[in-house]
Amino acid sequence: MIKKFILFFLFVCLSLLGFSQSNIRINNYWENPYFINPAAIDDDYAAVISMAARKQWFGIPGSPSTYFVAGTKYIDQMQTQFGLKVFSDQIGYTLITNASLSYAYSVVLDPDWRLHLGLAASFQSLSYDLTKIVWSPNSETTDISHLLKQNNYNFDVGAQLTNKTLTVGLSAQNLLSIFFAENSLQTNANFLYAKYRKKTNQAIDMQYGASAIQYGSALQMEFSITSYFKYYNQPDIFQAGLFYRTRGDMGVLLGMNLGRNLHLWYSYDFNVGGLRTSFIGTHELMLVWKLNKVPGCLTCDP
Repeated sequence: MIKKFILFFLFVCLSLLGFSQSNIRINNYWENPYFINPAAIDDDYAAVISMAARKQWFGIPGSPSTYFVAGTKYIDQMQTQFGLKVFSDQIGYTLITNASLSYAYSVVLDPDWRLHLGLAASFQSLSYDLTKIVWSPNSETTDISHLLKQNNYNFDVGAQLTNKTLTVGLSAQNLLSIFFAENSLQTNANFLYAKYRKKTNQAIDMQYGASAIQYGSALQMEFSITSYFKYYNQPDIFQAGLFYRTRGDMGVLLGMNLGRNLHLWYSYDFNVGGLRTSFIGTHELMLVWKLNKVPGCLTCDP
């Protein structure tokens, strides 16, 4: 039975990767794949709330600034997760906003493996800050009719196969952008990723990750390695990692446990190709708060 589910999952992965184009994302989606996949379920906690801020190409005027807020709620009895994700991405005088609601279901394949399936519907908006536009003195027209606010709808789908040490996921974002020009405020993007981490009693655990990201006719690969440090009975008190992304991007990931299930992540990446002389790099902060499940009442009447 488990072999049939894995073969079906891999077939879906290969089929969805036939789609194309770009996306808006953060570096450290390894710690919260929900940012890229509506099927990413964290069933160890009752709820997970994340906030992230990213300044790309620091030093270039008008370079992208991105802000994310996401929250998920898992319901054990229904094996179901509901989620909300909102982000804004400002580049120069343009602003893209996205608000999406998601639903995911966890299928128990056997005592070790779970298959998560999810989908999300989103409302997207493109607007312009006209006060930032500098008109040329010789410009013969100031027609801004093409700069009016635009709205559309889109949806994402995803799947994730996981056990205690291995996670393999696939997601396809902004699917309507493939078929309808009026829904292309954000373009379609696709992820196939895997991460491996075995938790041990050693002072340091290692996590390895690899992902393929397709947008347009381009295929980008990313590889990461992260060390998790323990301190007595406190797991994951500190983390440090490296990642490399094809096209010449590389960077560092740092994290620390702030206590009470609150975790802070920082990442810095830079381009070692043609852009390296034009900007300092990209900075990103992410704060994750995980809420524990409330234990059931053992003395209550059934």
